[in-house]
Amino acid sequence: MITGIQATDPITGAASSAAGGQAMGKDAFMKLLVNQIRNQDPMAPTDNQAFIAQLAQFSSLEQMQTMNENIVGLAVLQQNNALLEQLTSSSALIGQNVTWSDAETGLEQSGTVSSVKIVDGLAVLRVGTEDVPLATVTQVDAPQETTETSTNESTEGT
Repeated sequence: MITGIQATDPITGAASSAAGGQAMGKDAFMKLLVNQIRNQDPMAPTDNQAFIAQLAQFSSLEQMQTMNENIVGLAVLQQNNALLEQLTSSSALIGQNVTWSDAETGLEQSGTVSSVKIVDGLAVLRVGTEDVPLATVTQVDAPQETTETSTNESTEGT
């Protein structure tokens, strides 16, 4: 019974083994192909079609790895865009009065948003001394006008 294959790298002299079930990268595949060509029987060389099939497999492997890297990069980009969109949308609430349902007590509370931040991938509003997850906001009201504005207007006219 053969449990694995062991070969010595002709360049480094290091032994390497490939047990069944392990993934083989493109470098290992290319080394295997070169060693196959180098060690073939000169009286019965490997068929050209077999080499072409192996090169096609190598090319497919390389293209799949490149596509996988591109998909991972796209997923990261989409995640970053979603965070930026949350932050941008939430920043419009700064200075607004919001009402939210407290997760612990279930009571509705309200206050004015002073800042926005992203925590664990979710937008969180700073209202007074509390951090309020955007998902718990149930209502947004226009900011209340202060009495200072009307007082200033009446004193400027005199």
